[in-house]
Amino acid sequence: MADPRTFTVSDDDDGIRLDRWFKRHLPDVSFNVVSRWARTGQLRINGKKATPGDRIEAGQEIRVPPPEAAPAKSARPQRKREVLTDDEIQFVRDMVIYEDEHAFVLNKPPGLATQGGTKTNRHLDRLLDGIGDDRGRPKLVHRLDKDTSGALLVARTPRAAAHFAKAFSGRTARKYYWALVIGVPSAEEGEIDAPLAKQPGTGGEKMHISEEHGLPAKTRWRVLERAGNRAAWVELQPLTGRTHQLRAHMASIGHPIVGDAKYGGADAFLTGGISRKLHLHARQLKIDALQGGKIDVTAELPPHIAESFHTIGFDKESGTRPRPAPPRAPQRTSKPRRENRRGARRSRAGAKDRGRR
Repeated sequence: MADPRTFTVSDDDDGIRLDRWFKRHLPDVSFNVVSRWARTGQLRINGKKATPGDRIEAGQEIRVPPPEAAPAKSARPQRKREVLTDDEIQFVRDMVIYEDEHAFVLNKPPGLATQGGTKTNRHLDRLLDGIGDDRGRPKLVHRLDKDTSGALLVARTPRAAAHFAKAFSGRTARKYYWALVIGVPSAEEGEIDAPLAKQPGTGGEKMHISEEHGLPAKTRWRVLERAGNRAAWVELQPLTGRTHQLRAHMASIGHPIVGDAKYGGADAFLTGGISRKLHLHARQLKIDALQGGKIDVTAELPPHIAESFHTIGFDKESGTRPRPAPPRAPQRTSKPRRENRRGARRSRAGAKDRGRR
């Protein structure tokens, strides 16, 4: 009879559940088999009995029964590694503007979908095998619209993907976009707080403002430069992550993004040789690195936006202006402190009355 197998938990698997470890490394072993091994004491971590829900730590040893102990099961279709051409591999590698042992940041070109879908066979997710290594296939942790260009983070490992996904969902990541919009906002800066919902009848392809059905959505904006009353170069910071949030929000205040016919209609275009493509670019990404420090990456503008800025005559230095400090949340005063303050005011008032007497 074959001997049990022993595996050492890697850093990338630190903190995950034992059943998740099996899905990653022994996908042919079903959850029912893992549970049976646990019930019969055959599954152990560092010599102690283990259960599928146990959290594992880097360096621990997992003892697993020999393959013969697992009943035969129907083969599960495995994801095939994409066969990419040399041109496709070079194409995705040329997008890389930052990398470390846990992540890549790509400068996604406009017109390339982030993920596949109906009638979408050419997309970034398919190309990620071109930058993978022996640790596995890189994983997307957030998205950009097909026609939006700019900084897009890709995790190298499942552990890194979980870390960065938590940063995006917890709103600790910071994303800053540059956009060319129709007209000029009346203020230097502001914040749009308008809930967004899928617009009925569009198949989920378009969002709209809906106080009744929408999810909370906030966008902070500031004007970097103006082109008379014709257009403005704005910086946008999404404080939430709704579909088409920046596009729907800017259109809702009367300043649709240039080239955005979906939300601005025929009014979303400029004459004078300005490209009809969408003028929205993920300029900067700031996020906590996996092992301390910050990832802070800036993505260069795509040719059509750079050309539009040049045609209009925008000064590049406008994009380097320091950002104003975010508005501070009002401080809450505890009830005892408020009572103490009221008591102090009453004492002072009483002292003044006694002085006047």
